[in-house]
Amino acid sequence: MRKFVAAAAVLAASTMVASMPAQAQSCWSNAAVDAAKVRNLDIMLMVTALRCRMGPDNFQPDYYKFSAAHQAELNVANGTIRAQFAGGAPKAADRALDKMSVKIANSYGTGHTSMGCRELRQVTRDLAGSRVKGSLLAAADALVDEPFVPGSACAARVATVRR
Repeated sequence: MRKFVAAAAVLAASTMVASMPAQAQSCWSNAAVDAAKVRNLDIMLMVTALRCRMGPDNFQPDYYKFSAAHQAELNVANGTIRAQFAGGAPKAADRALDKMSVKIANSYGTGHTSMGCRELRQVTRDLAGSRVKGSLLAAADALVDEPFVPGSACAARVATVRR
């Protein structure tokens, strides 16, 4: 009976893994996780700029400046995420990136968890004027939650010394 239960458990587990989408089965590299953080920052600023556009702290024009100033870096981040999702199917990667982006946008539908329009306007202005390499990732680490990534980050390898 134990052999039957064990065999059934192995069969069930392998069926679940086989039915999972390819992007959920692979781990995310550090570069892909960082790209997801930058994507999260961009979407957070875009959604909150839309939320704040009717008030005294409208920063939608600042968001447009930010987006234009960092277009290349934002495109690289999106390309990195798309490559992570690809698995040989570009259309599936685009759909997965869109799905991820919608989840991020929905998470900011009620605003930022700790910053109001005035603070977000200042952050957006500062980022729009920044040309420091890595400033978007640093801002993402400080301002947004961990990004939604299907699967998990790849396990870190620790170098060993052979004697």
